[in-house]
Amino acid sequence: MKRVFLFVLTGVVMLPSLAFAELELTVNPDKQPGRKCYTAAEAEAEQGIRIHSELMVIGLNCNHMGKRHGQPLYSMYREFTAKYGDLFAQYETILIDYFKINGDPKPIATLNTLRTSFANKISNDAAKARPDIFCSQYAPRVLKAAEMSKENVRKWAATIYPSHPVSHPVCKSEK
Repeated sequence: MKRVFLFVLTGVVMLPSLAFAELELTVNPDKQPGRKCYTAAEAEAEQGIRIHSELMVIGLNCNHMGKRHGQPLYSMYREFTAKYGDLFAQYETILIDYFKINGDPKPIATLNTLRTSFANKISNDAAKARPDIFCSQYAPRVLKAAEMSKENVRKWAATIYPSHPVSHPVCKSEK
């Protein structure tokens, strides 16, 4: 934390004597506008949102795969979402705060665009593959996620794979 003192000119322009008021602000350098790197929590949040978006697309495209386990895959995804809704809401808040810090005038729209880009990427993967091949490769993710503890979901989200990098580098002070 850094303490910054600002001196603000006060008074009416026409008066010969002007007064200065001292204003003290506490500034956190990591929260400055224009910060183009993620904290570890922000990177985890983005990965968590990516995972959640991908699981939705997998559940929709491979819904039939879950029937072997007694429940359609998309229903498993919905239960997973309900079970960890607080975690995903926390991830959303973290990212919205990051977008605000960086001066984004529409942080919720930016979050929705990010979610959509994640969903579109895996939807494109699904479109390029035969459905049976895509589902045999990706459906197990929904099955595994449905059985994870919150701690394990967070560990998964906190792991940045080279094939799934976050959209901003992680701040050096966070590594």
